[in-house]
Amino acid sequence: MIRINLLPHREEARKARRQQFYTLSAMMLVLGGLVVFAGYTVIDGYVQHQESKNQFLKKEITALDKQVDEIKELKEKSQALLDRKNAIESLQKDRGETVYLLNELVQRVPEGIYLKSLKQTGLKISLSGYAQSNSRISNLMRNLEAAEGMGTPRLIESKATLLGGRRFFEFSLDFNLERAAPEPVEKPVAKGREVKKP
Repeated sequence: MIRINLLPHREEARKARRQQFYTLSAMMLVLGGLVVFAGYTVIDGYVQHQESKNQFLKKEITALDKQVDEIKELKEKSQALLDRKNAIESLQKDRGETVYLLNELVQRVPEGIYLKSLKQTGLKISLSGYAQSNSRISNLMRNLEAAEGMGTPRLIESKATLLGGRRFFEFSLDFNLERAAPEPVEKPVAKGREVKKP
């Protein structure tokens, strides 16, 4: 006997393929959503981790900036203290030099010379005054040159003038003070025992 299938088999095959397509599409959508969610979660984790690192670095940079400012302030204070120390040492040296200079001038100025002014600018000394003759000015210059710690004097001007009806020579000269170089301080060398290796 011959069997004839009168059921619409093509329609059922189409329905089955359509059902299969919808199922696969839904699975692909779910799978795609899971992939996107997993990717987003991983990337978000990386971003949050990096942001926490950035926050930590900002805090550390702020702390280091404060330390740098403190170091700068300490350097400025130490430089100010060094400047004050150098100024005090310089004043101490200058005080001794002034006493020495005045003492030497009292001894080195010959008779017949009258000093009018004495000016010190750093190590430069400027003298002006009156002399009874040019030879006395020459004697003064030789005496100053022979003094220890005084440089070679340089005559700037000498001109004849009348004072109280008498003839004098008005002069001005300058010279430099010569400071002795400070003696280097030797650091004591620590003597230690040598350990002999066996």
